Amino acid sequence: MAISWRAVAFMALGVVPVLLVPVYLVVVAWALLVVLVCAVDVALAASPRLVQVRRSVPGSVRLTQPALSTLVVTNGSPRRLRGVVRDAWQPSAGATSNRHRLDLPPGESRRSTTPLLPTRRGDRHADRVTVRTVGPLGLAGRQVSTPVPGRLRVLPEFASRRHLPSRLARLRELDGRTAIQVRGAGTEFDSLREYVIGD
Repeated sequence: MAISWRAVAFMALGVVPVLLVPVYLVVVAWALLVVLVCAVDVALAASPRLVQVRRSVPGSVRLTQPALSTLVVTNGSPRRLRGVVRDAWQPSAGATSNRHRLDLPPGESRRSTTPLLPTRRGDRHADRVTVRTVGPLGLAGRQVSTPVPGRLRVLPEFASRRHLPSRLARLRELDGRTAIQVRGAGTEFDSLREYVIGD
């Protein structure tokens, strides 16, 4: 069970009846009312255990090169799913904006992407995917964390990549596979001569 800030605010509203009627019974009655309303809200929330999650991650990426982790969330519950999905990764995977709001009708799917910017080389593994659903009042809900495996291989940085196109072009020129237009020998003005038959 997960409690939201709305449940805390609802409990804090109990100060008003306590100030109007300062009796111990009012405090207990208000607390029971809050617990009852939260329990009903949890009962009306969609079950996170019926949610299917698939992950797709690129096979490899260079260090300091961005990548995307994509989650496809499918609502298998007969109720409308309102809540949040958290795509957890190792800290060195550099996952930002990994919490995604959901509002899914029954049987539908949504795609959400988490940007990754790795800070270390090697294999970066995804942790769990946490699905938190809330009831129609938004006071409380259900939460479950499920392992959805994912691996991102981070290769060493290729800092000289910016020089690669010019070097490859130069190799093609030397190999003779590229037609180049450069001034040849004997085209200077001083070396020009009159036309001779047989040229």
